[in-house]
Amino acid sequence: MKNRATPIPNSRNRRPKTKNKTTRTRAASKSAYPAIIVFDVDGVLVDTRQSFHRTAIETVRFFTQKPITVREFHSWKNRPGFNDDWILCTTWVQELGFNVAFKQIKRKFQQLYWGKNGNGFVLGERWLLSPAALRRLGRRSELAIFTGRYYREMDYTLDRNKVRKLFSEIMTVERAKRPKPAPDGLLKILAGRDPSTALYLGDTVDDALAAKAAKVPFIGVLPRDGEERRQRGATLKRLGALTILGRVNELEAWLQKRFRP
Repeated sequence: MKNRATPIPNSRNRRPKTKNKTTRTRAASKSAYPAIIVFDVDGVLVDTRQSFHRTAIETVRFFTQKPITVREFHSWKNRPGFNDDWILCTTWVQELGFNVAFKQIKRKFQQLYWGKNGNGFVLGERWLLSPAALRRLGRRSELAIFTGRYYREMDYTLDRNKVRKLFSEIMTVERAKRPKPAPDGLLKILAGRDPSTALYLGDTVDDALAAKAAKVPFIGVLPRDGEERRQRGATLKRLGALTILGRVNELEAWLQKRFRP
């Protein structure tokens, strides 16, 4: 699980709808483009530096009263098994010598992220790939999501940005038997299809490990000027990333170059 915050008041308690899977094999005959492109959400489709990242840092600062930096945050994200920000914050606070329970961390994280009536750090979240770009990609490949979010959180983002209908499959954390870095979610999306015909875009070590375990080609997405790229770029390459994009909207050009007729 990447980020675990409960929903803002009145958010809908339902699983994101998915489209009919009528396009599962449509890309196989189109210039060898991926049959399906699967996106992680946080850090790939959504810029969470001023939302989830900020919440995590401020949560640790609150309990420790220590100066916590973005660099330190990403050093934790470089470790396998810290896709879940609640677990990351709890472990971080405890390693700094403070005996704070998981439930306390979780409560503060929620307060900071959602705020009152949805006016918290969640408002710093920014969708990164335009609906027009998604539609262009969708003409040649099926599009899906494999995220560490729960469906309530995913609902909020999909509805806010009006992009739900552009994805055929939305794999949230509770729909997979095991969370990342396990490949369960990717394998469930593939539903028996050849993993080499898929492509997964992610930004963390756990994303890369899940892709590797599922034998799905992987692309990293890390801002060129960001601390995450300085700390994690080489690791993602070592784990098999085909390339590291600076932004998700560079994907179209990369595909066109790689799969030109």
